[in-house]
Amino acid sequence: MKLKTYIVEDNATIRENLIGTLQELAPIEPVGAAETEDEGKAWLTDPKAQWDLAIVDLFLRQGSGLGVLAACRERKPHQRVVVLSNYATPDVRMRCAQLGVDAVFDKSNEIDALVDYCIAQTGEPDAGRSQRTP
Repeated sequence: MKLKTYIVEDNATIRENLIGTLQELAPIEPVGAAETEDEGKAWLTDPKAQWDLAIVDLFLRQGSGLGVLAACRERKPHQRVVVLSNYATPDVRMRCAQLGVDAVFDKSNEIDALVDYCIAQTGEPDAGRSQRTP
């Protein structure tokens, strides 16, 4: 099973590298991306949108990832929202928890943890492992 994954990240290089890394190492299927708060909110809250995982950066070209997170509070039970940010401070983690985020990862040193999280969501413990270095 692949996680239908939507990414809210305004830096195209980071977004493309993240998608490539996750496709290689985790069972994800990218279903779209947004660069702004308004785009992210519109897509993620559309009842026709089919997604399992949203990965949201906090600092966006327009608006904030916090607005996207707030809009996703009423998501379906199987849908997960995580934050991937350079600013994963204790205060930011607490605010994200208040907004119902499932996990927060630091871009600089927790990408492996994000990959592990994605793998764990599918219930396939060996998914992606064969390609990872110890």
